Amino acid sequence: MLSDAETVLLGGTANRGFVVRIGDTVRRPLRASSGATHALLEYLERVGFEGAPRLLGVDEHGREVLSYLPGETVQAPYPAWSMTDAALDSVAVLLRDYHQAVADFRPVGLEWAEPVPDAYVDGLIGHNDPNLDNVVFRDGVAVALIDFDLAGPGSALWDVATAVRLWAPLRPDADIHDVRRGRSPERLRRFADSYGLSEPDRARLVQAAAENHVWCMDYVRRGAETGHPWFHQRWTTGESELTDRTNTWFTQSARTLHQILVR
Repeated sequence: MLSDAETVLLGGTANRGFVVRIGDTVRRPLRASSGATHALLEYLERVGFEGAPRLLGVDEHGREVLSYLPGETVQAPYPAWSMTDAALDSVAVLLRDYHQAVADFRPVGLEWAEPVPDAYVDGLIGHNDPNLDNVVFRDGVAVALIDFDLAGPGSALWDVATAVRLWAPLRPDADIHDVRRGRSPERLRRFADSYGLSEPDRARLVQAAAENHVWCMDYVRRGAETGHPWFHQRWTTGESELTDRTNTWFTQSARTLHQILVR
């Protein structure tokens, strides 16, 4: 039962209803991978990266305590400012800044949450989940990443693929219900440009996004099958069908999207 001082924070699926704010702190459930996540957050603090919460400890209820980052996250119905090209650019820049900050972090012996495909692991510890509700904005500009639960060994390419798949977004136009409809290819290229993605990674980005979609939806499906209530609700209220449509769309659109990126 929540105390009077606790406010449930919206967003997310895996921990929905269990992430609360108390004053200038956020309290979240501990996980098997919390030790690795905490090592990452402590490293980011040491190198002066301002775009992530600070680890403050563990409270009397066994919850991790993080600093609260003021600002807005993007929740449906999406506000107009969050769908602008300027907001998209700022997400790409924030992600690049995170990758630069974490580039020399070389953890050993830590247990991470969810392995990404081996083809997309190059030594960098990725965020692996830069979803719309995992980015904090101030005045329409992305300033911080939150929810590092899926962080772990990955690559810049994998993180960019994750982000652009969700922010462009990369899915059939009929399944885009906001002002981004019809603009996915344009926003895909814009994100790669704003990030400054290397030519070799641009050549692999579409395939990486397609494989990221499969990876992410498999994670949701497994959560549903093991009885997680929010994953089950998500998977059984259209996510399974959307997954199939999107997989088909990637197959049909891959050549065109690739040409837009490398031309």
